Amino acid sequence: MNYIIFNSRDQLLRLEISKIVFFEADGNYTKIVMGNKLKAVVTLSLSHVEKALANQLKEQAAGFMRVGKRFIINRKYIYEVNISRQCLVLSDFNQFAFQLPVSKAALKTIKELIVK
Repeated sequence: MNYIIFNSRDQLLRLEISKIVFFEADGNYTKIVMGNKLKAVVTLSLSHVEKALANQLKEQAAGFMRVGKRFIINRKYIYEVNISRQCLVLSDFNQFAFQLPVSKAALKTIKELIVK
């Protein structure tokens, strides 16, 4: 499956998974940021989004990674892990670069996964 679907009473979102850069928790809502800078909001907590990814994408869900309490990122967009600045940069090396504030512990975990 190349798409993930978020379906609620008032909204249906069909998103191409390769275009999703990251999900960001916002209370009981989750912001979804796409590579073309489109943004969407779903009425699901980040943990519910995490479950939806696992249920709908199966083994493709491994392309996404929970980073702390606030983000789920698409691993293919990881550009820079800067532990001292507590910053994670996600980029497609062409049109966008997003800087996310992430804890040092979470950044160290990401760095270890990449180096392996």
